[in-house]
Amino acid sequence: MNKALLKKLVMLWLGWALILLAFQGWASMRFNLRGPDTVLDWTAEETDPAHPADKPYLSEPFMNAQVAWDSEYYLSIAMQGYADPQIQGVSANYSWQNQHFCTPGLSSDCYSLSNAFFPFYPLAIRGAAGVLNLLPLNISQIGRFTLAGVLVSLLGAMGALIAVVALFLPSLEEEGALRAGFYFLIFPSAFFITQVYSEGLFLGLSLGALALMRARKWGWAGMLAALAAWTRPGGAILLLPLAIGWLQERPWRMGWKPALLHGLAVLAPALAYGVWTLTPQAARFQQVETLYFGRGFLAVQKSWMVWRSAWQHMLSAQNSMTTFYYGLEFAAILLALAGSLYAFKKFPEISLYGIVLLAFTLTSGSAQGMLRYVLAVPGLFYLLAQIGRRPIVDRLWSLLSVSILALECILFTFNYWVA
Repeated sequence: MNKALLKKLVMLWLGWALILLAFQGWASMRFNLRGPDTVLDWTAEETDPAHPADKPYLSEPFMNAQVAWDSEYYLSIAMQGYADPQIQGVSANYSWQNQHFCTPGLSSDCYSLSNAFFPFYPLAIRGAAGVLNLLPLNISQIGRFTLAGVLVSLLGAMGALIAVVALFLPSLEEEGALRAGFYFLIFPSAFFITQVYSEGLFLGLSLGALALMRARKWGWAGMLAALAAWTRPGGAILLLPLAIGWLQERPWRMGWKPALLHGLAVLAPALAYGVWTLTPQAARFQQVETLYFGRGFLAVQKSWMVWRSAWQHMLSAQNSMTTFYYGLEFAAILLALAGSLYAFKKFPEISLYGIVLLAFTLTSGSAQGMLRYVLAVPGLFYLLAQIGRRPIVDRLWSLLSVSILALECILFTFNYWVA
């Protein structure tokens, strides 16, 4: 990638980030959505204005539009670690029928809900907040960490944009690759990569690892893949495309040393994930994910039931908000799958990664979040870039995507459930 194109991407990223952040501020200035949000059967209680204000990490006025839902866990881990008494905890006897919460730190079998989140994004926030501590900023400590979280997400978003363009530059040339990058930035859930959420960092690391693998820069690819595996569970799946890329390169023809070194880079995400499983947090992660969030690894039967129920709720038309929400979820799944299959001929390793990542998330036991999870599927943006070669399609898709992006961004800004 030449310097001129890189400069274009940085300017595009900077303008996009400023516009999105400003848009959230403008929305807050113009009107105020008041809950509860009844899009799903459990969201009303969580968004009821009468709900006790027991979430200090989501109540800080500074940059409040950029935090909601899971943001409190990332901020809590970054500031206090995994045993913050301000975050609810669950013990081994917790169930949705017996919702008995406990206070982390007071009992050895009480695990904070924060344990459901991997450590690297909070660590990055802590590092960025340390740098911000050197600046004379007149904001609270929570505000400082919130700003740090947004900056980390934005830097990850810039890396993800560069990676998407680099991935498709050889086959789509500059115009097509730029179109793929632009579609990535305006995808309906792309606002997540400007918030205190791990999406921005994870996409920068995972897509960056894929782009570096395609460029056969194995050391950097392995390092980014390892960090991705410490950011989200799906990062370990990067082992698959890296291994295929290693086989395609056939490094053993260059001697045993390149084959060994490149092979170690391939194994980096699996090794990183393996190291994490040896930590005490791994067992806590499993307990919290299973008992409270209702997720698991390859929970095929449960996943089939919840997705079938989601499909029925979408078609029932009893709640138009639910129909709209699940309509976006299923549309995102179909688009991502179609993109992965379409890109298979030119990018088999990237396509398989997208398909396996989709299967991994679809069988977690929870029918939600796919609109943002598909951001990690590169084939989706390859397909859109190809379709968008026609000017009319390009303009219509841009209008549709930006419209839904704006709507979803407003909902998140006012703490409504999005994905």
